[in-house]
Amino acid sequence: MHSKFIEKEIKYTGSELAPHWIYKNFHLQGDAIVAFIGECDVKITEMVDIEDVIENSPIYSQKMLNFIIEHFNIGLVEGVVRQRLLMNIIREQILKYLPKGSEIIRDGDDLFYNGKKLTVSIAGKSINSVLIHIGINIISENAAIEASGLTSDMGLKNIYDLGKDIVDAYAQECDNMLLASTKVRGIL
Repeated sequence: MHSKFIEKEIKYTGSELAPHWIYKNFHLQGDAIVAFIGECDVKITEMVDIEDVIENSPIYSQKMLNFIIEHFNIGLVEGVVRQRLLMNIIREQILKYLPKGSEIIRDGDDLFYNGKKLTVSIAGKSINSVLIHIGINIISENAAIEASGLTSDMGLKNIYDLGKDIVDAYAQECDNMLLASTKVRGIL
């Protein structure tokens, strides 16, 4: 699985959650995860989550650590499983940067810190792939909802290293899962 941290800031609008966006923009063909930092401003017209559309709940954050993942040859249920696997990896990686005893709660496909929402997340099926977006608030001020942030609430400074750790851990986990599937004999 390909992985890359994009060093230039990119504003996430929702239109980036599209088939082959990673391949077209960063030349990573096949299953891939990319991370980047930037403002997140998803209008209702770009929403994939129907619940958010019904509730007229746009997404906004001044600054987020964003992840876009594209997997080919899997169904949406497996995509949701991978989305939740990535949320657990994100939780584990953030906790490495926090004092012992810190707590981050995962509820479904979201993470919460001190009872406030830390992430946004969606998995969806395109015509030929499953796409996942996860955004982690860096700055919680001016968010569309009551939120927590990596820097503003947790005091984390090196978001680049955190992002790189997350993409590397996820790519390694996906590669290891595929390898694990090749080492067992068929059960009769």
